Amino acid sequence: MAADPVDWEVARKVARRVAGKEPFTGAQHRDGLEDDFDRYTAMAEDLVAAETGLRSLSGNARGRVTDRNGWIDANLASFARLLRPITMKLGEKMDEGSGPNLGGKVAGAELGMMLGWMSTRVLGQYDLLVIEDEQPDEQDIVYYVAPNVLALERRYAFPKQEFRLWLALHEVTHRAQFTGVPWMREHFLGLVNSTMDSVDPDPQRFMAAVQRMMEARKRGEDPMDQGGMMALFASEEQLTVINEVAGLMSLLEGHGDVTMDRAGKGLVPSQERFARVLRQRRQNSSGFTKVFQRLAGLEAKIKQYAEGEHFISVVEDHGGAALLDRAWAEPANVPSITEIREPELWIARVGADAVA
Repeated sequence: MAADPVDWEVARKVARRVAGKEPFTGAQHRDGLEDDFDRYTAMAEDLVAAETGLRSLSGNARGRVTDRNGWIDANLASFARLLRPITMKLGEKMDEGSGPNLGGKVAGAELGMMLGWMSTRVLGQYDLLVIEDEQPDEQDIVYYVAPNVLALERRYAFPKQEFRLWLALHEVTHRAQFTGVPWMREHFLGLVNSTMDSVDPDPQRFMAAVQRMMEARKRGEDPMDQGGMMALFASEEQLTVINEVAGLMSLLEGHGDVTMDRAGKGLVPSQERFARVLRQRRQNSSGFTKVFQRLAGLEAKIKQYAEGEHFISVVEDHGGAALLDRAWAEPANVPSITEIREPELWIARVGADAVA
């Protein structure tokens, strides 16, 4: 049997160690939290549908309050499903050598470090991976990470009911995007699988990546600007797909932020303060945290929010909601990362005259 390219138990142990001791673990701290997120997840679904016209084709949204370890376990399961197509390819390559699967342990430790650190920061997440026959109750879930939500509410004295609805609006918007646009989930997963299918464990890939990094530096470019280490060590074919994913995710993240503000208008009076605090929280990392974000590609993700919001603003200024709706019409209409940064290119390509 081929070795697994990731030692999942190592990943779990490292992630939990990095996550550290959780604050607000007592039942008294979480009193009412599950009820609030059950109510606000359902409420957010109606508000998002009214604002965007997107309603899930997969039934009602399900919210789940979890702790950091629960979030880590859910994401390890998602990664395992995601990486399944390349497990045999990498595993067989590893098996050509001898001795223990050290590569799998290293990969597990690296994944564990990333998830452990993220578990201390993430507030909510929609798990968008493929719905499978196995454990259907553990998929298509909107997660809320209790200790992180409670810590932020306490630190900034956020009005709890407003903040929880505001969070639900963002995550439920992502669910509406992936399950309310008929082609979106399959399109996204097709891009991801395309990247995975082209994975080549040849060590020469490392040398080619180093050469690309040096050449990019000479041109004054940041070789990790698009996707951290993943983009740095990708093949040319993978880079093309990574850029497609970057454009799509910028659109979705920007749309998520815009929708949560619009759908919450009048119901979340403090939303401007919430947005300001979270924006500063994303930007104000320093030292090791800043380096880690760059290596893991998380800094590129942070840029997606601002770039996506700017794209939507320019598009709507030009052609209103009718023009933006063209982005959901078919996969070919998804903006590239270049079009996200230069919206006029996308406006010209999709035919703005038809909605002007």
